[in-house]
Amino acid sequence: MKPLPATVLAALLVLPTWRPVAAHERVLSSAAPLPSTSGIGVPGVPVLPAVQIPIDVASRTLRVGPSAEYATPSAAAAAARDGDTIEIASGDYPADVAVWTANRLRIVGADPRPHIRADGRDAQGKGTWVVRGDDIAVDNVEMSGAKVPDRNGAAIRVEGRNFVLRNAYLHDNENGLLTGANATSEITIDHCEFARNGSGDGYTHNLYVGNVARLSVSKSYLHHANGGHNLKSRAAISVITDNRLADETDGHASYEADFPNGGQVQLAFNIFQKAATGDNGTLVSYGAEGLSADGTHELVAKGNTFISQRPSGARFLFIAPGTSAVSINGNVFAGPGSLPDVPGVRTHNAVQRNLPGNVDLKPDGFK
Repeated sequence: MKPLPATVLAALLVLPTWRPVAAHERVLSSAAPLPSTSGIGVPGVPVLPAVQIPIDVASRTLRVGPSAEYATPSAAAAAARDGDTIEIASGDYPADVAVWTANRLRIVGADPRPHIRADGRDAQGKGTWVVRGDDIAVDNVEMSGAKVPDRNGAAIRVEGRNFVLRNAYLHDNENGLLTGANATSEITIDHCEFARNGSGDGYTHNLYVGNVARLSVSKSYLHHANGGHNLKSRAAISVITDNRLADETDGHASYEADFPNGGQVQLAFNIFQKAATGDNGTLVSYGAEGLSADGTHELVAKGNTFISQRPSGARFLFIAPGTSAVSINGNVFAGPGSLPDVPGVRTHNAVQRNLPGNVDLKPDGFK
């Protein structure tokens, strides 16, 4: 593998806005300075902006709640037409599961978030919400309890093209969010929390995205995956920025982040933390299941903090042989662990035994 040229690195990532940037700059005072940035992209590949859900001029608003026209989200899902907005009132919605088939929906929860609980039920044997429509955005919901007979249930199962999830809390499901394969689809996750998802078999995860065009995860908190990974992505392009992916003090996740088939992966200003209780010693894995034959395989890791609290040590970052280009610059590697075999990794990053000052830092809005 070869490092990316400096001119390419300078164009790779937009600096984020939440305060881990400042915290990283403080703990990186002894490391090489970070280059200025002006855009996101990888050489030879068109820049894909975050998916925008189109607005239908003639859309309706369907209201969900105890005194509303629709008592449950599933009732609104059955009535929804392309372009509608579904507003869900605060409160609990027990044993309610739904299949969303219309396109261009906006599903918005009130504040405080409505809690959709599976409570032993499932839609089509797949999970709590099966999203079959295209161009759907979900905002401000809490979902828990998704379990199915084959142990691969998800709070949200995305089967349509293009999906946005914001301000959501998905916890205690077999999978938090699970997508199928769609080479033209973009998945956007922003300011969400994924916690304690996984059936414990190692095959179910907090967030699992299949073979899609692009995954963007920003300002989110993914923690305590139950036996699986906090994040697993088979996307052609994965942009992971400003997140905390962590075991905390007692977690048993496998990888904090896994990109099993490589692809174009950009990691910027994240915190990856492996607890002393961690069974698997690798924090971030790239290409462990084999680099895809038809993909471009380039990895950029910039301004991240990798934390190992595992007494026996950890592997901070695994990179599969055959990766065409790698840039690892301005990161902190803290605690007992081994570094990737990349030229200049010690020169361009801070390597320390003690824990950094931002060890417990989370994105704004998370406790």
